[in-house]
Amino acid sequence: MRTTSVDPDCYFTDDAMIRRVLGEYAVALSGPRALLMMAAHPVAFEGFFMSTGALDDPYARLRRTAIVVDEIVWGSRAKADAYTARVRTAHATVRGTIPHDAGPFPAGTPYAADDPQLLLWVLACLVDAADRLYRGYVGPLSRGERDALWQDYRVVGECFGLRPGDMPADIEAFDAYIAATTDRLWVTDRARELGRRVVLEVPVPLVARPLREAVNQLTIGLLPARVRRGYGLRWDPARTIALKANQEYVRRLLLPLLPDRVRLVASARTGLPLGTRAA
Repeated sequence: MRTTSVDPDCYFTDDAMIRRVLGEYAVALSGPRALLMMAAHPVAFEGFFMSTGALDDPYARLRRTAIVVDEIVWGSRAKADAYTARVRTAHATVRGTIPHDAGPFPAGTPYAADDPQLLLWVLACLVDAADRLYRGYVGPLSRGERDALWQDYRVVGECFGLRPGDMPADIEAFDAYIAATTDRLWVTDRARELGRRVVLEVPVPLVARPLREAVNQLTIGLLPARVRRGYGLRWDPARTIALKANQEYVRRLLLPLLPDRVRLVASARTGLPLGTRAA
């Protein structure tokens, strides 16, 4: 069963939308889509992927990021603040310019890992992907629930150094921001190569390759058409029908039958964040 305990030192309570959404194992499948959307922004790609060592050992880096976010969502304020302070310190040292023209971004466009515009895009990709996965595979969200989810993520954004004025005020402004930024995305050759290798060609045992392919089809199907084309990924109406049928099956028939120990992440079941359990 879900834990009902509330630590007064936490950023969020058990009824927070961010805990409800991220508590579902199915939403973990939003990670690949979020990464491909981040990398489709040429300035963010240079600032967060190429210049921070994120691609040297991407899966270890993803796990460290998951520990930090998990601490913010389910852990203590004190430990979450300590984690994010180290992240902000590291970001402050990352500066540079993009080396080549990339769509609307000319060579020489500066980047900084603590630039509020880049931080906002990284945060927005996480929110947008989680929101879409939840609504597709778990259940509908009302306008108020989607807004509550975004308000929770605004708290996460502040933990990483964003100010309230740096972020869209409500879910309508968030949706408009996603649409406007997506129209300016441009997948560079390096992002295309590395994004496909790191995200879509995850090294797995032979027996797990059908599962990897299923996750890849989900990821590709939920990308905006512009971004999908940028990565050179193929899609067609038949796959759209299959994806929607899969969503209906999981949402209506599979998830309602699963016990919490299978359906919910450990943090949601126990109230203990990933870092605490690992320790």
